[in-house]
Amino acid sequence: NEVEDIIRQLEHRISRLEGVLHLEKMITESGGKIFATNGKRADFHATMKKCKEAGGSIATPRNPGENDAILYFVKNFNTYAYLGIKESLIPSKFQFLDGTQLTYTNWYLHEPSGKGEE
Repeated sequence: NEVEDIIRQLEHRISRLEGVLHLEKMITESGGKIFATNGKRADFHATMKKCKEAGGSIATPRNPGENDAILYFVKNFNTYAYLGIKESLIPSKFQFLDGTQLTYTNWYLHEPSGKGEE
């Protein structure tokens, strides 16, 4: 069947591209989610825009595995990572960008400290 052949070819091409991205340390997975980076530095708003353009969203770790996926990029690129969270109206309390309450955190001891670089 011609449609099945096209699907198999596309699946093969996607698999090859994912392999290259894994080798270049530009993509990783956790819990069925794909985490990716272009490896470039940008400010928070530019990062959110690029994520949206790629059909995704800025990373929001919801468990230790997802946190580790983000940490993978931090370590490999020796840089920081923006997360899809913000400080709520209550100082030192954080929430997802859509305003919902965080269900997972992994702050260092004595953090967040309110110094703007959490």
